[in-house]
Amino acid sequence: MVAKAVPLRTCVGCRVRTVKSELLRLVVVEDVIVPDLRGRLPGRGASLHPALGCLELAMRRRAFSRAFRTGRTLDAARLRDFLAGP
Repeated sequence: MVAKAVPLRTCVGCRVRTVKSELLRLVVVEDVIVPDLRGRLPGRGASLHPALGCLELAMRRRAFSRAFRTGRTLDAARLRDFLAGP
């Protein structure tokens, strides 16, 4: 029996490759990084573990501007609020 291939993605924060379903897809909408929960928003996506630690690593390494291939400063406040929870 042949095993089915599972899509892998790399977290932009910790740089660990893992199964796509364990990562949160992010997109940029008007210079704001927003979580794409359904995976349907248009545009270039980046993947991140849903943890504040990975977000902090990505911010410190300036990984979002590289992942989204933009030279602009991106706002991650909405993403930080989402990851912090209610």
